[in-house]
Amino acid sequence: MNSSETEPPRDAAALPAQESRLPQSADAVDAALRAFAAAAPALPLAVAFSGGADSTALLLACAERWPGQVRAIHVHHGLQAAADGFARHCQAVCEARAIPLKICAIDARKAPGQSPEDAARQGRYEALMAAANSPWVDVAGLPLGEGVRSVLLAQHADDQVETLLLALSRGAGIAGLAAMPAHWQRAGLQWFRPFLSVPGQALRDWLLQRGQNWVEDPTNADPSYTRNRIRAQLLPVLQQVFPQFRATFARSSAHCAQAAEVLEEVAVSDLQSVGLPPRIAALQQLGDARLANVLRHWLRSLHGTTPTAAQLSQLMAQIRVCTTRGHSIHIKVGRGFVQRRGLVLDWYNF
Repeated sequence: MNSSETEPPRDAAALPAQESRLPQSADAVDAALRAFAAAAPALPLAVAFSGGADSTALLLACAERWPGQVRAIHVHHGLQAAADGFARHCQAVCEARAIPLKICAIDARKAPGQSPEDAARQGRYEALMAAANSPWVDVAGLPLGEGVRSVLLAQHADDQVETLLLALSRGAGIAGLAAMPAHWQRAGLQWFRPFLSVPGQALRDWLLQRGQNWVEDPTNADPSYTRNRIRAQLLPVLQQVFPQFRATFARSSAHCAQAAEVLEEVAVSDLQSVGLPPRIAALQQLGDARLANVLRHWLRSLHGTTPTAAQLSQLMAQIRVCTTRGHSIHIKVGRGFVQRRGLVLDWYNF
C-alpha cells in the first residue's frame, strides 16, 4: 500500500529532521513540479489524496501552482478502524485551503484468488475514474462548470524502485520491468505521476519546511507485505552500495518502457497480418519471439487476459504442430480457453 493511508495525523514539528537537509530535499520537489508544469497538463486536475505525506505534498504543491484549478479525491477503503479519521483529516486540509474534495467509499475486500493489494488497487482506480468524471461542487456547494481533465497520483522514486524489484522477483518481462508510467490515458482522462524522480524523504522534508502534518499508514510497518520488507531492508542497503540507485534504476525502467512500446507496435502490425481471429497458418510463419509477442497482445488487448509462461509455451507448441485438418487445440489460457476453430484460433470464457 502507499505510504499514506492510516493512523491519526502526525505533528510535523515532532518528527526528527536534519535542518541542513531540508532545503535541498524540498528543492527536488519544487523542481519536479516545475518540470511537470512545463508539460502543460490539462486543467482542472484532481489529486488522489489519501492524507499521507506523498499525496499531501502533491496536493499542496499543485494548489500553490494552480490556485482554483485543483481538486481532491479521497478513497475510503473501510479496511481499518482509523479510516474515518483519515477522511476527516483530508476534509480539514481541503477546507482550510478551499480545495473541492470528494470522499469515495469502496468495498476493497478481495475476491477469491485475488490479492488484497490488487483488490484495493482496482477499487481505487474505479473510484478515482468515477469521481473525476462526475459533476463537482466547490467548498460552498456550488456547481463547478468545468470537469476534471487530469488525475495525479503521488507515487515517488522509492515506490518506483520497489515496483521494479517486485517485478524482477516475479520474473517479469519487458512490460513489467518498465514499472510505473509517468503518463497515460484512461477513461477519457490524462493520468500523471509527477514525483517519480523524487525520493520519498524529500516529500516529507518539503512538508516539514511548511509545518504541514499528514497521516501515516501503520500497515507500512507490517513485514508481511513484501513491499514493506523491500522498503525497510533492501533500500537502505542499496543506498549504501549504490547511492544513485534511484536514478539509475529509473533509467533502466525507461529503457524497458521504450522497448515495450516497440514490441507493442510490432504486435499490432503482426496481428493485422495474421488476422482476427488469428489464422493458424499465418501464426506458423512467425518466429518464436514474434509469435509469443503477438499471442500475448491478442489475448490482452482483445480478451483482457494474460497467459502464464507455461500456458503460452504450451499454446505455441500446439500451434507449431497443428498441420493436419483433425488436429485439436484446446488449452487453458488466462481466465479462459484457447481452442482451434477451423483455420483460426478462438478464445472463450464461460
